[in-house]
Amino acid sequence: MKNIIIYYPFTIAANPKSGSALRPVEMLKAFEGYAQKHALEIIVISGNSQERRQLWNKIVEEKKYEHTLFCYSENQTIPLWLTDAGHIPKDWKIDKDVFKTLKKHHVPIGVFYRDVYWKFDELYSLKGLKKFVMQTIYKLEEKFYSKYVHTVFLPSDAMGKYVNIHATKMALPPGGRFTEIQTNTNELQSPFKGIYVGGINNDDYGLPTLVEAYYLLNKDHVLGELIIVCREDEYTQLNPTDKAKLNKDYIQLKHVSGAELQDVYEEVDFAFIPRKRSVYNDFAVPIKLVEYLTAGLPIIATDCSAQEDFIQSGPYGVITGDTAESLVAGMQSIEPQFNDYKKNIQESFLQQHAWNERAEQAAHALMGGQHENSDISTK
Repeated sequence: MKNIIIYYPFTIAANPKSGSALRPVEMLKAFEGYAQKHALEIIVISGNSQERRQLWNKIVEEKKYEHTLFCYSENQTIPLWLTDAGHIPKDWKIDKDVFKTLKKHHVPIGVFYRDVYWKFDELYSLKGLKKFVMQTIYKLEEKFYSKYVHTVFLPSDAMGKYVNIHATKMALPPGGRFTEIQTNTNELQSPFKGIYVGGINNDDYGLPTLVEAYYLLNKDHVLGELIIVCREDEYTQLNPTDKAKLNKDYIQLKHVSGAELQDVYEEVDFAFIPRKRSVYNDFAVPIKLVEYLTAGLPIIATDCSAQEDFIQSGPYGVITGDTAESLVAGMQSIEPQFNDYKKNIQESFLQQHAWNERAEQAAHALMGGQHENSDISTK
């Protein structure tokens, strides 16, 4: 029986909280659906280096790699050799053994390369010798992937010029969960209600600018309300001045997730991604973007390139500058096309951007469309 291999050089999160932990779980589910659709076996190799060795030895023993159509892998924000506990690998050779064997048997390998924050001094917190050593290891990882990988998948096309991996590059942004989008036909509430979900301890995320925008919007009378969903510990750590700015009648703070967050999504009209414009943010595609759209919410977002392209592809919302005044203009301009945005989300978002579709796109890139033109089970 033909198979596909999912190779994760880390332990898969049982209850993913962050976008970086969620993606591998959702892609695995999507590939499970892909394998079922095409009558393939799916082989998952994950865990620490010793666990991966045990799983790989079984594949070698049974020579299953001779029947592998492709391998999909992901890295983390730390080099693949350092993902064991304490960042000390117990088996240095396992990743090379897997990739070298697969390439020898002409199995195309695709790797989702998550981040390049280590290339930006203002983002990378390490200093001195530690920084030099870690950046050297990251560069070795790029060389490793250049040697073995067929396709490098990236969060966006814009990130490609910062990735020094000599392989085909392809954008594979986050996807939406394949579900029925509960988009209602209600008009904007009066006052309208927006939602921001995410970090509140980093000005780069744009929440201070959004709060200032609401202050300007509501200066004379309340035209809009805002729900902020954040982690409770982040709110606790805010200084008194920042807490005071959030203490407004038109702002609610909630610390919810899962089903409770889904209930909150049903209360609001639209969502915000007010990130500050920067070289780094230009190629980032936040997981929250697709979660908002999966919830059927139009988005007001700043003009960071990758998220702008994604939203304009619908279009699924309004693009603004990263100033308070521009965000106010965005809120004031959403009403005429509000229902059109919701209709676009309903009709095209999941068809083009579900996790299931991401797995199809990755498989197509690695196999050159063979699953469309022939019976892959007899390849």
